[in-house]
Amino acid sequence: SSEENYWNGEIVWITPNDLSKLTEVYIKDSERKITEDGLCNCSAKKVPMNSIIISTRAPIGYVAIAGVDLCTNQGCKSLIPTKVINHKYFYYWIYSISFYLNALGQGTTFMELSNSSLSIVELLTPSMNEQKAIANFLDQKTAEIDDLIADKEKLVELLQEKRQVVISEAVTKGLNPNVKMKDSGVEWIGEMPEHWEVNRIKYLATVNPNKSEVRYLPSEQKVTFIPMDKIIATGKVDYALTNTMENLINNYTYFRNEDIIMAKVTPCFENGNIAIVKGLLNGIGFGTTELHVLRCNNKCYNRFLFYYLQSDIFKSKGISEMYGVAGLKRIPTDFILNYKLGIPDYQEQEQIANYLDKKTSQIDELTYSIQLQIKKLKEYRQSLISEAVTGKIKVL
Repeated sequence: SSEENYWNGEIVWITPNDLSKLTEVYIKDSERKITEDGLCNCSAKKVPMNSIIISTRAPIGYVAIAGVDLCTNQGCKSLIPTKVINHKYFYYWIYSISFYLNALGQGTTFMELSNSSLSIVELLTPSMNEQKAIANFLDQKTAEIDDLIADKEKLVELLQEKRQVVISEAVTKGLNPNVKMKDSGVEWIGEMPEHWEVNRIKYLATVNPNKSEVRYLPSEQKVTFIPMDKIIATGKVDYALTNTMENLINNYTYFRNEDIIMAKVTPCFENGNIAIVKGLLNGIGFGTTELHVLRCNNKCYNRFLFYYLQSDIFKSKGISEMYGVAGLKRIPTDFILNYKLGIPDYQEQEQIANYLDKKTSQIDELTYSIQLQIKKLKEYRQSLISEAVTGKIKVL
């Protein structure tokens, strides 16, 4: 991969990552392409259009039809249909048994589907006319289901946009649409309610509290451990994991109940991995060093700040201040400390937070309901394909 002459060519080079991002049956492009020189100096071979491409490691089971002549890396295998098999029918068959292919995987570091295991997989082969009929039936039916799924996914996207607008409006302008506004004197804030004041976060909250306040605890005491993937964008947290103080205190980020924990690294910051922690074992928790912790003082209501940190105004400013290499940039601590925001008195902060609790809960419940419908449609799609390719649905 370090040889420049092998890359940035015109030959499509499929990896499991390319297959994982695919939303169509055919794959015609790849994130990286290789040159003819690269192809000649590796073990890969070009496979013809209409071949079936399967990911066979990290993970097993993504499948697509080659929309052009292409080659793959070692994480994929290519199946070239013979004259007795319709490539579309072949695709649907492999798609329907992805769970079985996963079960055939072996390995210790990662699971991989070997050539020998894949070669013994059996395939039902009805007549060519019936194969084509099944493929045509599934093309039509899956397209209908996919359209329904796409419509519902668009609705989820619109609900998330609405959620963001509701939060941003409330935390920057308050709940009274007729309130008098004034110039804040801060470029990214613009106008704010006349009775609000500009303040820096460092005067409203302690950022990344010192671990010294819990070093007195016994080394064997159990506390909560929260990896990044256990912090959900809607503010929910999985508190199931625990560990001892001895194993956590030196290498992880410390927080306690009612603290705000917020991802500081892309893409988690942009996705809104943020929460107020409340269910910590013994009131104490630790998490990845890729978290910022904010502990509000008596001037700031934690749920108001929690919502403010999700607003477009804060996120866009934060993204512009990130440092580091592309794909792994971080929000600096100094940015958090010195960030200026318009803020009302404590009582109004509570009112805004209570309003947002209600509004976001309504949006989240509706979003969850639609996501459940999407899940059921995808399960139905899988079931329909399986029944059609095994002859349980008559299509002729």
